[in-house]
Amino acid sequence: MTSDPFFHPVSGFDLPRFAGIPTFMRLPHLAPEHPRFGELDVALVGVPWDSGTTNRPGPRHGPRQLRDASTMIRAEHPVSGMRPFEAMACADVGDVAPNPADIQESMARITAFYDQLLAADILPLTAGGDHLSSLPILRSLGRKAPLGMIHFDSHTDLFHSYFGGTMYTHGTPFRRAVEEGLLDPERVVMIGIRGTAYDTEDKDFAKSVGIRIVTIEEFHDRGVADVMQEARAIAGDAPTYVSYDIDFVDPTFAPGTGTPEVGGPNSYQALQVVRALDGLNIVGADMVEVSPPFDASGGTAFLAVSIMFELLCIMAGRVATR
Repeated sequence: MTSDPFFHPVSGFDLPRFAGIPTFMRLPHLAPEHPRFGELDVALVGVPWDSGTTNRPGPRHGPRQLRDASTMIRAEHPVSGMRPFEAMACADVGDVAPNPADIQESMARITAFYDQLLAADILPLTAGGDHLSSLPILRSLGRKAPLGMIHFDSHTDLFHSYFGGTMYTHGTPFRRAVEEGLLDPERVVMIGIRGTAYDTEDKDFAKSVGIRIVTIEEFHDRGVADVMQEARAIAGDAPTYVSYDIDFVDPTFAPGTGTPEVGGPNSYQALQVVRALDGLNIVGADMVEVSPPFDASGGTAFLAVSIMFELLCIMAGRVATR
């Protein structure tokens, strides 16, 4: 537990939530060179990059909008009573600086940034960016041993390539992660998969390596509690990554994304699935594919940062048992 006020967010009673320079959840900004960087338990990181997008671009602007929306987040969880900013030391450590003209260099920069967090034993909570952002993060966190993963999405992101041989898009990150030994496929579950398809290549690959896919039909038929009980069993007690694509949520509630699919969970179910992760050995998490150009009301961004707060509360429980 940290009683150090340096790591506490600015209270809305001291400065109105619409005022001040926005950081994630009004936390202090600590760049890696800051002398107190090594005291952090959890770092909130922006990855403003969408060079893996194959249709509607815009997630490169996500971290900036998410910071702004996150100023509405208060200090205490409404159900568990968790106060994550008192349970651990958190800060906004800024953005990874990508090269928007070079995918490979951008991924190398992202991996190097997360290597700094890993070396300091800091857990990352990331705001993307498109879903290709997860691959260079996993290249850092999963380098020594493959991780399990609980993945909320309407797409598997398990395709081999796009457009005749392009291997790095937001539709391929987890295929690459399995091939590179960053993920243990038998400890990976993908929840919410739906929508029209080009073919079954991604699902065939998942079946061949042991990845569990829970379609949206199964999700709705079984309910949150039953599905998440299975997801927890698949992840087990070993280190696990959580990747949350905002298009997991039905576009009625989250229209601000590049590849929406109808028939998804509502905003309450979007929170429930995260609450069911409590007690897992989570070593990092991300929220990706928020696209401000398609989020005129800002409702998608607010839902996304509300989910990030849920993740932060779960990670606070993890920090307490480390």
